[in-house]
Amino acid sequence: MPNESTREFLLDVFRDIPDLRVKAMFGGFGIYRGDLMFALEADGQVYLKTDEINRPAFAERGLGPFVYEAKGGKQTVMSYHEAPPETLESPHELAPWARDAHAAAVRAAARKPKKGAAKKRRASGQR
Repeated sequence: MPNESTREFLLDVFRDIPDLRVKAMFGGFGIYRGDLMFALEADGQVYLKTDEINRPAFAERGLGPFVYEAKGGKQTVMSYHEAPPETLESPHELAPWARDAHAAAVRAAARKPKKGAAKKRRASGQR
């Protein structure tokens, strides 16, 4: 179960991000700007959303992806990478990384079909 001190730490270190919410989930926390999750905390590590645009900056620093064990023991790699450790000591240093992570979340959301869009296409005979 996530603890309150971790939640308070996340609210503090991400304080330069507007419309910030931190929600408990799966033993850790999801970090949101508005309705978009752009970061997560699991087992004391903070991960930021990545995509083809911002992932190279993480790779250059040797910052690994978030990996979890799914049912059946399968390792699942997600599009979140470790936040640079030194940025977790300063909201000012974390802010540009967090803004880039939020931008990656916005791009990912734009690529997803709108809820109900497939159902509407099927109903109208389109594919």
